[in-house]
Amino acid sequence: MVTTTTNSNCADTGKLILRATLAILILLHGISKLMNGADFVTGLVAQAGLPAAVGNLVYVGEVLAPLLVLFGLWARIGCLIIAINMVVAILLVHTGDLLHLNQTGGWALELQGMFLATALAVFFLGAGRFSIQGNGNRWN
Repeated sequence: MVTTTTNSNCADTGKLILRATLAILILLHGISKLMNGADFVTGLVAQAGLPAAVGNLVYVGEVLAPLLVLFGLWARIGCLIIAINMVVAILLVHTGDLLHLNQTGGWALELQGMFLATALAVFFLGAGRFSIQGNGNRWN
């Protein structure tokens, strides 16, 4: 019985670490956009043939969603939004680097790939017990 509790605590702690790391690192990008604007993103969206206003959704993906994930309030929805945000970022900005390595031998998109993979991992794992909604909500 003690082993089950210990394993559960370890799993929930791991989920908390994944959630917090993903949320804080993405949120820093969002804070930058809040302070400096999202003109770069809206310009890229317009170049892709979409209304420039669609680029403002970056605030949802880089501010609102990370806050949901960090606090564990509809964390799965937040992670899904972050994952979509990362796919759009890769398509708009980083498509040319998709199959390339950087100067030190790593994948040129390792940061974007890690953000995307971590968002998907938390989406499938859930937020865990150490969150506002705990384990009791299917969207958490």
